[in-house]
Amino acid sequence: MADRISQALAFISIVLFMAFSSTLASSDSPFIVAHKKASLNRVKSGAEVVSVSIDIYNQGSATAYDVSLIDDSWPKSIFEVVSSNTSTSWERLDAGAQVSHSFELEAKLQVRFQGAPAVIKFRVPTKAALQEAYSTPILPLDVLEDRPPEKKFEWVSLLLAKYGSLVSVLSIVALFAYVMATPSKSSAAKANKKRR
Repeated sequence: MADRISQALAFISIVLFMAFSSTLASSDSPFIVAHKKASLNRVKSGAEVVSVSIDIYNQGSATAYDVSLIDDSWPKSIFEVVSSNTSTSWERLDAGAQVSHSFELEAKLQVRFQGAPAVIKFRVPTKAALQEAYSTPILPLDVLEDRPPEKKFEWVSLLLAKYGSLVSVLSIVALFAYVMATPSKSSAAKANKKRR
């Protein structure tokens, strides 16, 4: 009897789970995904520009309205905004659509900096409160760090050291296959003489 009750409870829980999952999967709402990237560009000695790009995707099945992006993780004591703003807004972001925002900052101090995620706020027509989403955080940036000069063709020597023997073996096999597959001139000449 207890076995039948546990089977019935298991069956009911599976049915409820499937019903709940299907309602979540078919819910009509936006799903915001944001990716934040930052790169360093040394402009001149003692000056470095941080280029920041934030891509926002609506992976949901409904439009997000009044979308605003706020990235205030850049302290004014370390960075100065050179181009564009660290915040912006869009009237709407349709389902499956993407928008991007970029800005540049100039570093004032030498520091290892790890920025916080950007905040994206948007409105859903079915809810009164603003919804929030966060971008991915950036990796730590070593701003104005002394870097050793890069070796321009170091990667070529690394590739040759690692894959040189493999490339030579493959080229020999390919040459052998080419020689065996193409007819030689002497056999072609013999074939012409036999036809006459």
